[in-house]
Amino acid sequence: MNILVTGAGGQLGNEMQIVAKGSKDKYIFTDVCDGYTHLDITSIDDIRKMVSDNDIKCIINCAAWTNVDAAETAGDIVETLNATAPENLAKAMKEVDGLLIHISTDYVFGADPYNTPCKEDQKGTPTGVYGLTKLHGEQKIIATGVKHIILRTAWLYSEFGKNFVKTMLNLTATKPQLKVVFDQCGTPTYALDLAKLIGHIINNKLYENNYGIYHFSNEGVCSWYDFTIQIARLAGNNGCDIQPCHSSEFPSPVTRPAYSVFDKTKVKNTFGIKIPYWVDSLMACMENMGALKKVR
Repeated sequence: MNILVTGAGGQLGNEMQIVAKGSKDKYIFTDVCDGYTHLDITSIDDIRKMVSDNDIKCIINCAAWTNVDAAETAGDIVETLNATAPENLAKAMKEVDGLLIHISTDYVFGADPYNTPCKEDQKGTPTGVYGLTKLHGEQKIIATGVKHIILRTAWLYSEFGKNFVKTMLNLTATKPQLKVVFDQCGTPTYALDLAKLIGHIINNKLYENNYGIYHFSNEGVCSWYDFTIQIARLAGNNGCDIQPCHSSEFPSPVTRPAYSVFDKTKVKNTFGIKIPYWVDSLMACMENMGALKKVR
């Protein structure tokens, strides 16, 4: 079938381009930046025309406002990109009886204290504008009645774009000392692993009768401090003294979820997948980046 990917210039969009090379389906990669077919997902008329002109039967929405801190003061554009635009995509797919695969976030949780992995039916309690608008996006998609797979993910990184791994590779190579928070725990997610899951679902038509919300990240749990320690060790950046610190030492306009760990039982059982351990995926990504120097 013909598949439309939005936000193709981002981390997941770039990984989807790699996955698409091994598919029999036809992918059209869109974005508002140069190098891609232009599509403004805030315009439902533009979406409908793209769907009609290209006989699109599936949309993979990788586009979003993702700057968590800036979302607090950015105004209506955040709701437009994270809620109204996904609703537009859902309506367009509903009209052609198509499928929408949408990427959401662990930030739909966070206000209520919890220390067990989040399941899909846990009530959303976002702590900021970003999480709230992403939750609105999920709700608006479901309300259209479109066939949908919503994949919540967390701590996404890849060899593309700006992300925590790239930042810490640079800082641990250039700074004599670094403080990193240890009181926020979660699981890093290699965007290529998420892209492979999406490809697996589509290629094997596993979406049929399995519509709904799913949680996906790599396996295991760590803090941002632990994540940084592994990045530095695998890169051989041994000259930086990495120290754990509290979140309060880095004031932010948003209170981030303290425990962003997903229960992934549903996604594993439904789609028959084995999810890689987060350190193994980090090693794979750093090897693809040419940054892997030392393997423990």
